[in-house]
Amino acid sequence: MTKEKLVEQIKKKESFLCVGLDIDMTKIPNHLKKEADPIFSFAKAIIDATHKFAVAYKPNLAFFESYGVEGWQAFHKVMEYLNTNFPYHFTIADAKRGDIGNTAKRYAKAFFETYNADSVTVSPYMGKDAVEPFLTFEGKHAILLALTSNPGASDFQYTKENNEKLFEKVLRTSLTWSNSERLMYVVGATKVESLNSIRKIVPNSFLLIPGVGAQGGSLAEVANAGMNSQCGLLVNSSRGILYCSRETDFAEAASKEASRLQKEMSVHLKEKGIV
Repeated sequence: MTKEKLVEQIKKKESFLCVGLDIDMTKIPNHLKKEADPIFSFAKAIIDATHKFAVAYKPNLAFFESYGVEGWQAFHKVMEYLNTNFPYHFTIADAKRGDIGNTAKRYAKAFFETYNADSVTVSPYMGKDAVEPFLTFEGKHAILLALTSNPGASDFQYTKENNEKLFEKVLRTSLTWSNSERLMYVVGATKVESLNSIRKIVPNSFLLIPGVGAQGGSLAEVANAGMNSQCGLLVNSSRGILYCSRETDFAEAASKEASRLQKEMSVHLKEKGIV
């Protein structure tokens, strides 16, 4: 999906909501555990309940990989279901890959061709030859880890050299890579104080913002500091939507929370004159 198509959906739905599919078998309703494929059954119900309010879905690969072959099969079914039934939703394979040469090419081929994801999260630590293979696919995107919300982010991301923080160097350097217009960036919602400086470096890029909801990030603060003229944001909520209820009404509860977030997003989009 092109950025232009994504912007169309944001304006049409008055939403920049991404639903994170972090599916934990210990947290899904007990009645689903009797299904032949409980991971897919849960994901399908969440997608069906929230697609009116979301513009993107982000399966977190760790939550599929941890269940072995069955988990990979469930991921394949989730991607197939999204691509077949909701082709106008932007899909993010949250895999956080980061290797070089032929390995990077194979990761890109796996997620962009085998699973037909629109994007994949990628680590910048090994430099451009770990990222550029993902940028050779027309209509596909690499979402680069820029400034994350975890406590350990301060170990490296804020270190300075010549008065430039490392995450700022990552952003600036990435703009020099081939097909850098296909880059998006991960910025944690709890790092809202850095959004202004990030926007000065990548004013036109999409930012994937995790951490709203269960992690305590503020949607209003993120929208005010991070939104550009075309929105330029995908705000992710995972646990805050998935596990509103662990009973038979889980999908209805997820729908209500997604609807609540969409309504708030609509207000911010209107305030910025985007819709």
